[in-house]
This record gives sequence, structure tokens and C-alpha cells, in this order.
Amino acid sequence: MSDTHAQTVAFVRDTMVEEQEPPLSQSGAYKWIHENMFSTPLNVILTVVSLFVIWTVLSHLLPWAVMGIWDADSLAQCREIRDEIYGADASVACWAVISERWNQLLFGFYPPELYWRPVLAFVLFLAAIAPVLFASVPRKALWFSAAAPFVLYWLLWGGSLWGPIAVAAGFALGAVVMRFAAPALGALAAVLLAIFVPLLYWFTLSGPLAGALNAVIPLELVNVRSNDMGGFMLAMIIGVSGIALSLPLGIVLALGRQSDLFIINKCSVIFIEVIRGVPLIVWLFTASLLLNYFLPPGTNFDLMLRVIIMVTLFSSAYIAEVVRGGLAALPKGQYEAADALGLDYWKSMRLIILPQALKISIPGIVNTFIGLFKDTTLVVFIGLLDPIGLSNAIRASTDWNGIYWELFVFIGLCFFIFCFSMGRYSLFLEKKLRREHR
Repeated sequence: MSDTHAQTVAFVRDTMVEEQEPPLSQSGAYKWIHENMFSTPLNVILTVVSLFVIWTVLSHLLPWAVMGIWDADSLAQCREIRDEIYGADASVACWAVISERWNQLLFGFYPPELYWRPVLAFVLFLAAIAPVLFASVPRKALWFSAAAPFVLYWLLWGGSLWGPIAVAAGFALGAVVMRFAAPALGALAAVLLAIFVPLLYWFTLSGPLAGALNAVIPLELVNVRSNDMGGFMLAMIIGVSGIALSLPLGIVLALGRQSDLFIINKCSVIFIEVIRGVPLIVWLFTASLLLNYFLPPGTNFDLMLRVIIMVTLFSSAYIAEVVRGGLAALPKGQYEAADALGLDYWKSMRLIILPQALKISIPGIVNTFIGLFKDTTLVVFIGLLDPIGLSNAIRASTDWNGIYWELFVFIGLCFFIFCFSMGRYSLFLEKKLRREHR
């Protein structure tokens, strides 16, 4: 080839090659299936066995669930409809028990004409918890979150609105005492005074004050007893109350266990070890039976309130250990940095130490909350009609005697929705905090 021809022919492409689809073996579902299910002989065997097990389960479960009967008045009528449509040997679910008794499984014996109150309370609860869980919600909404517990109590139990308002005034009184006493008496003395003054107010003045205000401006709803509450609503009340109260108490116990003050340290250690060393069912029996022996004769201490207190104390002991693990995981330099900035104990904990420790402790805290929410089913042993207790009551009737799986599937699905939601929020929060600290 001549030099002239070599100079006129370009050896570099001057146009782009058209885009082409990647090879089938390197993209899409084929690549994922090959890498995850058929990459090795062992994976092939495990995949085949797994598919066989899944097919065996679904081939029995799906026909049983999908062909279920929804319209019947009793188990006997369900079986008659099954025999007529599918034959006597067919295995189908009798979902009619759910369509007939769903209100009891959700609300217990709450008056049907008042169902709007727990439904509204649930909606307000979701609205109140949104500012706590999501930073995108305006911070001013936290005022509604602070007021929501008192409104929810009034909606669920009824009675005079001035009762919850008088109780809320006690917390406001404690905040005022804390603000004005801290500069003069010191942080520890101010905290103790902020606890003592509201307790004194609640035991002496809140009741007469609520009664006087109600006599002037009556704001009342029909009262509903705690014995009428049951089903999933009861599990929600006990679980949410225990979760909301145990987290701050657990943080305080964790700080108390690491405190250099002898009395505070030993009291925290004794409380945590005693509570954790005894099963929850024993504490529930203590709340149900033994606690009355220590109260003055004629004292009417609501059983649900006793259960909430015991569940809160039990959960707080576990939360304390989870948070203590987060505190122990922080490098010593973080504490030294807080001291170098001249921060006192409370500011260093609030601004530097606790935010990092709680971030580390998120999986353990949420795991404890999920366990607490599921453990609310243990109240069936002390006479409270949670979903399990109501399922036993439903099966004890002549109409539905002999039905099992349908009730337990419905109850399990309700618990799964809430526990799965808590788990997903935990993952969301971990990813969000991980991004913010990169």
C-alpha cells in the first residue's frame, strides 16, 4: 500500500456504533436466576427442593383460602355449603367466622354505636406519630403529638374532658418547675423537684380541679369501662402505651446504670436485673393478683392500667440494656470531645452522646418493641380479652365450636402488618441516618 493511500484512509472510527442490547446471559432475569439459583450443582439441588416445597404448600393453601366460604351463620352451615358446592371431602376455609365476628376481634365488647371513637383515635394516633417518625413533617406538629395521648384517652374511655386536661396540666407544671429551679438548685435537684411537685398536684388537686371545671363547663363523652375493651384494640392500647413510655424510661435507666453516683447506679442495676430476671407472665400475674394486697382496702386500680405499668417496666429494662450497649460502643474520644467543648453532663448527653448511641441501638430498640407488641397476647392469662382470648370465646360458642385456623390466620395477619411496618421503618431510619453521616 502506498504512503498516499495510507494517509487518506482513516484508521480511527469517526461515527458511534449503534447501541445494542447486552447479551441475554449478562442481564435481566436470566442473569439473576443463573447467579442466585443455578450457579453451582448444590444451588441447583437446593432450588429444585425449595420449589417443590413451595409448590406443595401453595397447592394446599391457596385452594383452601381462595375457595373459602364467606357467607354463613355457623360452622355447620359452612360445611353444608361446602358439601353442596365442592363436595364433602373438599378442604376449604370458613371465612364466615371473620365476616361475622370481625368487630369483636378488633374492638372486643366496645359498644358498636361508639366504634367511631376508637377509629378516630387510631387516625389521630397516626397523625400524632408522623412528626415523631418523619423529619419532613413540620416541627410545629409536635405540639399536637404532645397533646394526642390525652385526647386519645378521652376518646377511648370517655368521661369528662377536664380530667385529661387536669392531668396534662401536671406535666406543664413539672416543666415550669424544671425551668426555673435548674439555675438555682442544679440539674439533679431540679429534676427531683419537677417529679415531686406534679405527683403532689395529681394526688391532691387534679381531681377536685377537674370536677369543678366540669361543673361549670360540662364536656363529656359516654364512659366505657376497660372490661369492655378487647381484641386488637386492647393489644394496640397496651403495646403503644408500653412502647411510648418504656423508651424514655429505658434511656434514663441506661444513663443511671453508667452514672458515677453510687445510689443511682445501684438502684438502676437492681431494677434492671430484677425485672429482666423474671418472665413477663409472672409480672402480669403480679399486676393482676398480688398488687391488690399492697393497696389500701377498697382501692379500685384499673387492671388495664396495672398491665400497662408492668409491661412498661419490663420493656424499659430491656431498652436500658440495648441503649447501654450503644453507649458502650462509642469511642472514649466522643466523651472527651464533649468535655473539651465545656459542655455539662446533660448537654453532652443530649447533643453528642445520646444521638450517636441511639443511632447504634436502633435495631435492638425496634426488636424490643416488636417483641413487646407480640407479648401483649400474654394478657389472656390474666382475664383480658385480647385477640387470642376472644378467639377462644368465639370457638366456645356452639355456632363456631371446632374452628381454628381461620381465626388464627386473621389474628396473625393483623400482628404481622404492624410488626412488619415497625421493621421496615427501622430499615428506613438506619439508611437515612447512614446517608446523613457520610
